[in-house]
Amino acid sequence: MRRLAVIGVLLVLAVGASGPSYAVEGLPVGTDVDYQLGGDRDAPAHVGIVVRDRTSQIQEGRYNVCYVNGLQTQPDARGFWRRHWWLVLKSDGRPVVDEAWGEWLLDVRTAGKRRALARIVGRWTAGCAADGFAAVEYDNLDSFTRSGRMVTRAQGLAFARLLVARAHREGLAAGQKNLAGYDGTGVGFDFAVSESCAQYDECDAYVDDFGDQVLMVEYRLRDFHEACRQHGDEVAIVLRDLDLSPDGVHRWC
Repeated sequence: MRRLAVIGVLLVLAVGASGPSYAVEGLPVGTDVDYQLGGDRDAPAHVGIVVRDRTSQIQEGRYNVCYVNGLQTQPDARGFWRRHWWLVLKSDGRPVVDEAWGEWLLDVRTAGKRRALARIVGRWTAGCAADGFAAVEYDNLDSFTRSGRMVTRAQGLAFARLLVARAHREGLAAGQKNLAGYDGTGVGFDFAVSESCAQYDECDAYVDDFGDQVLMVEYRLRDFHEACRQHGDEVAIVLRDLDLSPDGVHRWC
């Protein structure tokens, strides 16, 4: 169990020699994280970072990260996306589905669709900022790998660049989720969120790119122990149950 050592480091970065600058608050180091996407609960005192869905309220006194499904749909949002049907990736007229989660992939193949999607996700991002979150986690950066080669890596990253730019305009740090081994700092990501990196031997890849600006979530005890052994002194790591239920498993290094 680690104690809060630094409550947010102010990062001031410039985009290009004469481009716009932005200031965001980086992840606090020397503290723990609670990953609460399955439901909110009061985090213990030693937890300085809380990740919650964009529809949730922040927990006061913590560094709050807002979860946004940036490149796929939420399973309970199909009605919304049917009203924006032209932005859902389809094969033979049927949505392309991430079978593991029952989520439709978003169609980021053209600049026009990327701009339209960025306006939608951008409104959610602005909502995170208005609600007091310090950062936003954009899920499914690796969505293109589940597209049956319909979406290219370059197209996915071009869309990610738009999302990161909007986060920074709103004063939020932007978190990369998935695609281990890709250095997302190149498109402006400020930190990374990794699920099961010890299980898939990916933890080093995230730390190599983001240093101590990484949050790790593990779901198996042996993987949690391995993540703690390798990186417990560097980054925030939590063991959770797969449902991320409020009363489920919560353990820290």
